[in-house]
Amino acid sequence: KSFLNHTAYLSCYFPNSQKTDIKDLRVFWQKGAVEVVHEVYYGQEIHDNLSPKYINRTKMDMDKWTLQLLNAGIVDEGQYTCIIQHRDKGSPKVIHTSECLLHIIANYSQPEIAWLHTGELKPNEYLNLSCSSSGGYPEPKHMTWLVSRENKTDRLMGPMDVSQDAVTMLYNVTGRLNITVPTNTLTNISCLLHLGEQLGSLLSVPLGI
Repeated sequence: KSFLNHTAYLSCYFPNSQKTDIKDLRVFWQKGAVEVVHEVYYGQEIHDNLSPKYINRTKMDMDKWTLQLLNAGIVDEGQYTCIIQHRDKGSPKVIHTSECLLHIIANYSQPEIAWLHTGELKPNEYLNLSCSSSGGYPEPKHMTWLVSRENKTDRLMGPMDVSQDAVTMLYNVTGRLNITVPTNTLTNISCLLHLGEQLGSLLSVPLGI
């Protein structure tokens, strides 16, 4: 996992138990089946075969057998394969391969509740609220509304609209809640945006009615 626009670290998981000299190895990383991300050719980094979008964006730490991918973006998500060949009697022979899956994460803004209501609130009328959060990745799972009265909290689900920016690929989300106006009881309403295992959940500032 890597945060958007940060450096992603992709490990080759190569034990090098034989203590093989780097000058006898060819190490290359590829994404999918066709894109060459990085290549170390018998001790020398070469750029002839690289996919253009990875030029000047990668560095290999040969002590840790880890590739650094600079300024990781959402388009960089996917499966990467590390392949190591040993120069064996002149013809290269694959001695190690490993794969890793890169997920990109971008933090959502704290959810904010807004009134979708004009005029005076009257008991037992319906109250319309929205809750919005923006600029995150990956797509959120769902939104829960927490309605707390006295010692009791109800968890309610409402409709949730999700849109993705065509340029940045980041998501914006707005949920809606329609409830009857509480009478004679202080009610606190919060919304909780569930973002999955990578980012957990985000809670809004509560709205007191």
